[in-house]
Amino acid sequence: MKDRKNILWKLFISTLYLSAFTFGGGYVIVTLMKKKFVDAYHWIEEDEMLDLVAIAQSSPGAIAVNGAIVVGYKLAGIPGAIVAILGTILPPFIILSMVSMFYNAFRSNWFISQMLEGMQAGVGAVITSVTVDMGIPIVKEKDVMSLIIMTAAFAASCIFGVNVIYIVLVCGAIGAIRTFLYKRSVAK
Repeated sequence: MKDRKNILWKLFISTLYLSAFTFGGGYVIVTLMKKKFVDAYHWIEEDEMLDLVAIAQSSPGAIAVNGAIVVGYKLAGIPGAIVAILGTILPPFIILSMVSMFYNAFRSNWFISQMLEGMQAGVGAVITSVTVDMGIPIVKEKDVMSLIIMTAAFAASCIFGVNVIYIVLVCGAIGAIRTFLYKRSVAK
């Protein structure tokens, strides 16, 4: 019981910290969640984290909250999901409440606008890091079909401007078909 409380506490503090000091949206926080829960705490395997991210991304809502829900649920069931949600939503809720109270002062402040532009550049670097970190294991697998899917999804989004929803749905369908065919071939 004490171990479960310890996990819940660490989960809350970790998601609170990650959410409070992460700028740039859900993809950035997912990378930091991977570093915390996979690399630092070893609570989740890297492949499993990729699966959890896929679930979070394909679910409606903010990816940061969805990611916290699936990680929290994986670690401690419903209480873990609740604790992770609270840890994830409290910092932005408090920060955005404060910003909205002083919006007019922030809007015209040159220093704040320059700081936010600098943060945008940093966010771009972090998102690139996420892409590389998540893509390297797929490349290392040397699974030709996975490489084709990854390349086609990238091209569809970045070159042809296809809506991400369609890409996720098509990739999910391809993954389901591949799993079905694999299980069917193993059963024979």
